[in-house]
Parts: sequence; C-alpha cells; structure tokens
Amino acid sequence: MYTTSSLFLHSLAQVGITHAFVNWGSDHPSLLEDLERQRVDHGDTVVEIITCPNEMVALSAAQAFVQVTNTPAAVIVHVDVGTQASVALAGAVHNASRAKVPILVFAGASPSTVEGELKGSRNEWIHWMQDVPDQPAIVRQYMRFTAQINTPENVPHLVRRALQIATSEPKGPVYLWARREVAFNRAMRTPSLSRGRNWRCPSSRKQPLIITSYIGRNPAAVAALEMLSRLMAIPIFVTCPSATNVSISHPFFVGVSFLSPGTHTPLLSTADVIIIIDAEVPWIPMNKDNQGNFERPSDNARIFLIDSGDPLKETIGMEHVAGVAELVCRASADVMLYQLLNSGRTGSATGFYARSKSIQAMHDAFIANMRDAETLASEPNVPYVPSRIFGALRMAVGNKVPHPASTLYLNETISSYPTSWSHLHPDTPGGMLSSGGSSLGWALGAGIGAVLGGVNAGKGAGKVGYELVVSVVGDGTFLFGAPSSAFWMARRYETPFLTIVLNNGGWKSPKLSMMGVHPEGHGSRATGNRLTVGFGPVMPDYVGIAVAATGGWAWGKRVAAGDPLWETMTEAVRVVVEERRCAIVESSTLSSTVRWDLPLFTVTWDDTTPLRMRIRCIMAAQAAGPLRGPVVLSFDVLRVRSTLSHRALTLSELQWLKHQLVAA
Repeated sequence: MYTTSSLFLHSLAQVGITHAFVNWGSDHPSLLEDLERQRVDHGDTVVEIITCPNEMVALSAAQAFVQVTNTPAAVIVHVDVGTQASVALAGAVHNASRAKVPILVFAGASPSTVEGELKGSRNEWIHWMQDVPDQPAIVRQYMRFTAQINTPENVPHLVRRALQIATSEPKGPVYLWARREVAFNRAMRTPSLSRGRNWRCPSSRKQPLIITSYIGRNPAAVAALEMLSRLMAIPIFVTCPSATNVSISHPFFVGVSFLSPGTHTPLLSTADVIIIIDAEVPWIPMNKDNQGNFERPSDNARIFLIDSGDPLKETIGMEHVAGVAELVCRASADVMLYQLLNSGRTGSATGFYARSKSIQAMHDAFIANMRDAETLASEPNVPYVPSRIFGALRMAVGNKVPHPASTLYLNETISSYPTSWSHLHPDTPGGMLSSGGSSLGWALGAGIGAVLGGVNAGKGAGKVGYELVVSVVGDGTFLFGAPSSAFWMARRYETPFLTIVLNNGGWKSPKLSMMGVHPEGHGSRATGNRLTVGFGPVMPDYVGIAVAATGGWAWGKRVAAGDPLWETMTEAVRVVVEERRCAIVESSTLSSTVRWDLPLFTVTWDDTTPLRMRIRCIMAAQAAGPLRGPVVLSFDVLRVRSTLSHRALTLSELQWLKHQLVAA
C-alpha cells in the first residue's frame, strides 16, 4: 500500500534529490516503513538515506553536499525538538540561509487524534509533550517557504513548489511538515519517477496564446503587447484583471474570464505556445468546459511565464503555473516585449493570415454578443440585467466625456466582475482599476483617492484631473466600504465621483460559491434570506445613506424594473461632470420581493421565432441564471415541447439548448 510517505519520498527523487540526511523520531514510522518496502520490492531506496545522530551535523552535511554538487538535498528531523536542534540552538539553518543553499527540511509533528480514530494516532506520552502551537514558527524567519502537508493528493505539487522556490534566487532552505496520521494516509496514485511534462517541440508553432491579468499597471507595456499581438497574430485573453490590459477594439483581444467553469477561451487547450505575462491565475486546473473537457493547456504546449515582480508567487501558499512552465523569469513587461519586438524574430509568423482571420472573427463575435446583451428588451416587471446596466452606463459616460482618458472606472462588482470588465472595458490603458485583491470595501474610498490623485498627477485629456471617476459596486461591497465615512469625506474634500450600486439583494458571492460546490443541493433552491446571505426583505436605502452622509449634497436615484435606465445614467453623469457633486444610482437586479426562488427571466418561443431571436433569448437566460436566479423557458423546437420552470438552468443545460437552437 502506498501512503503519503511513499509519495513524499518519490517526489524528492522526482525533483532531483538523491540524498536525505536524517535524524529519526516517533513522527517517522510511515517513512521508515515505506523505505523498507522499497528495499524489499526494488532492492534499494529511491533516495539514499544518511543517518545523522545530531541535527546540526545533518544540516551542515547537507549544506556542504549542496555546495559541492550544486544539487539540492533533503534533511529530515524530528518534530519541534529536532527543528530546534538544527535551527534555534545549533544555528545550522542560519548558515544555510545566509549561504543561499537550497535544502528541503522536513519534520513530522505530533498526531492530532488521541482515541485511535486514524492510523498513527497518539500512543506515546511524548506526543503530548512535543505538540507545540506553531512548529514552523521556529524556522520561518530563515526559510524561503514553509508549508504543511495535509493530504497525499497534493504532495508532488507541494514538494515541487518548495524546491522551485528553494532553487530560485534568492536561494535557500525550505520547510515542510506533516502530522503523523497524515503520513500514514493511503495514496490513491502510484508513485512514479516521471519528471514532469514531456516537452515535444514541433518545427513550427501555429496556435500561440497570450494571457495577462495586470500588464495594464505598466502603460508602456500595453502598446508593446498590442504591437506584438498584431505583428504575429497572437490572441490576447485576460484572466482575473485588475487593470485595463488591452484596448477593447484590438482585433486580437478575444475575451475576459474570472475562471468560472466553462468560461475560459477554447484557445487554451489547443494552444501550442502560451505566453503568460503579469498574470494572477491563468487557469484553474480542475475546471472543465461544457463538454466535460479540462480547461487547461495540453501536455505538449510550451509555456513561458514572465512576471515583473513575483513569477513564483512566493507570497501564495500553493501555485500551479510555474511548475509546468518551460521558462519562468522576472522581467519588466515593457522591456521584455520591446526586446522581443526588436529581436527581428517577430515577422513571418507561421499561419499568420489564416490565424489572423480566425482570431478577428472571435473578437468580432465577442463584441457582438456583448452589444446584443446590452440591447435585450426586458420583460415587464423584470429588473435590468447587469449587461443592460453597464451598457447604459458606458453610453452615458461616452456621450458626456468623449475622451476615454478623462474617465476612470473603479470596479468592485465581485459577482458581476466578468460582465463589468467586458461591458465597461475602456479603450485606453489604465481606464479601469480594481483593488487587485479580494478584501471588499475598496471602491468608495478609492473614489476619493482617485479624484485627488488624478489632479495631483495631471490625469485626463486636459492634464488637470479626471473629468469623471466612476465606482461600480455591489450592495455588499457598498456596505463594506463604510459609505457614511466615504461620502462625508467626498463632501468635505470636494472629490465628486459617481457610484453605481448593483442591488443583488445581499451577498451574492457566498451563494455563488455554494452553488459551485452544491449546484443541485438544498441551498440552490433557498432564498437569500433563508441562507442568511440576503439583506431583505427590508432593504437598506443605499441612495439615502450617501445623501444623508453629505448633508443633502449628493444626488441619487434608484432604478427598478421599468424605470428609465439610460436617462438616469445620463443625469447622474451630468451631475458629477457639470455640478461637481457626488451622484449615486442604485439599480436593482432582483425582484422587489427579493425572492431567489422565483423566476427572474421568462422566455417563450415557437417554431416561427427567428433563429437570431432564439440565440438572444438564450444569451439573456445565461445572463440571468443559473446563479442569479431561476429561469423559465418555454419552447417548441425540433417537435419537442418542454417547459423548464421554477429552478435555475445549469450552464450545461443552457449550452445544450443553444446547440439545439443552432441545429434547428
């Protein structure tokens, strides 16, 4: 039987470690058992074991081994006391850290179970004596990386990540630890000595792809990115953006995703070269598209990772991209791109003309689908969908402030991020920003700082500051932003900005997270209030909060189903630009009863309905559900009459229905 210990030892061999300098203890029974299994089954162990009666000697020997061979080594020590003996008392880890020597230090830890619930539970008195509150704290200040092994499933990933950080500048020791029961856990995979991806390099590369998230923080890099894309017909896809990275009009810009399943570009799985430049999370390995295929690169794709600050994402515990990249480097994006452009190797790209036509068609479809979604007519008493709201806002802003450099959007819509980043996407670098993190409550205070900073830095077409700053938030993020304080400050310091509040009826994102794990569970049919994520039935007066905090100075209006949307947006923009006052528009995206178990969108058609209208109906249904609320679709297609009602259609059902309509 293979265990966590089996995978750990084989993973050491996979990353090139040949020697482990060890001092055994009561936390290592599973390691000792697996080493003997290896001797019985194979005649030897995958890693040579060097027994060391003292931890100072073990780590010193490992350090010299690495210094002589220029290959990493492992040290295995015993719980907290072995960690102290090699670190706090003896000081060997100080030497390894200062000498920048890559060594993987592993320590076991006392079991966490006491009644025999798991194999390896506490059965010796010392297990109580050696259980300290924070074992890694003993070594953390000397280590480049520390992590706990909690399950056998990710041991290979964790070992590879630790060694990648240990062997990257500044090199140094890393520390992994695991409780004794975890080391006994049965592994579902068989240990293998495979050393990772099998790089096969075709003579020509015909399907390149660029992925970025925040290259737009460096405006000089955006021009170079767009130039390279045009010269070589390389599509640009944006994941989890925190800045405007490419012009919406760029012919090879093919979309935006916040990596919900089924939303990544299909180009990801077919690309043979992927260039990742300043990206947060380029893909999520476990995600699948609507046909059940993984949304991740093929095994034969060549992956190049360039990041201006932290290519290994060393401040994040687990990261998956650097481990599969052929090249990982830290470089300023604009310098790197212009060097590539000036290298003389960007011309005569293989398949340029065919690829450029195909990518241009994808871009055109991306834009057309957005514009169609913005013009869909709402049913009576049905709230506006976010795409309509963002379309009206963008047009109102464009009419009043025609120069894109004079408007700045601050985006904290969270559950509406994919829609807002697509529909509001400015056609200028730096035209939209987000907090860059996941802590909510940024956008209102950011509106004040952006107005002040715009004047100070000479932003805008006239170099005197932005004409208009727009903070777009959900109702949850609005409350997180301490609106009474924020709007009082805006009045005090005369920093007018426009706020758009999407009233989702509460915290929409927690329900989305629940639906991602339990799409058909009990909670999928519950109201927001029943789930305790709703703010109803009596909703806060978001407009009233802003107006009251400013003593009546701010202008505000609430837009519900059937209210004039474009006219309201136009007036709000005018108030900020001409009267230099704050304006706030609250737009409800839910019914007035805030019932998440009632239909939010109803569409009916028959065989006489034009195909284009059918497709637009499906797009509307996708915008309204499945996560915003249930969708009712009544249709008579291909002689099959059916009604799906009082529940949310899953994304796969909507995709199937779209395919049936196209076939019809």
